[in-house]
Amino acid sequence: MPRTRKGAARTQARKRILRAARGHFGVKHLHKYQARNALIRGGCYAFRDRRARKRDMRSLWIVRITAACRMRGERYSRFINGLKLSGIILNRKMLSQIAIEDPKAFDELVAIATKASRATVAKAA
Repeated sequence: MPRTRKGAARTQARKRILRAARGHFGVKHLHKYQARNALIRGGCYAFRDRRARKRDMRSLWIVRITAACRMRGERYSRFINGLKLSGIILNRKMLSQIAIEDPKAFDELVAIATKASRATVAKAA
């Protein structure tokens, strides 16, 4: 059986790695070994940061809702609790959009939530 060589496969593998590393700085887009390491590390960061982005967005929505509630004299925790008690199911993303784009509707939500939370406090006391 004749001996096979890796010539074409090796070249294709090198090209694939270097094509993926296009745009990296310095040697990382020129040498196969460095490019492969950069791609592996970049993939780890990408995986981690896809999850971190979700956390960051949720905290941004909460900050926006908190600011809108404080402008109306209500606390964020009481507002969210009041919404749950009154049976309004809106996620934080939608609440922050409403607070930005439709302040009158957000005023109504705050009024409903405040009424529900105060009724619960009065019932407990």
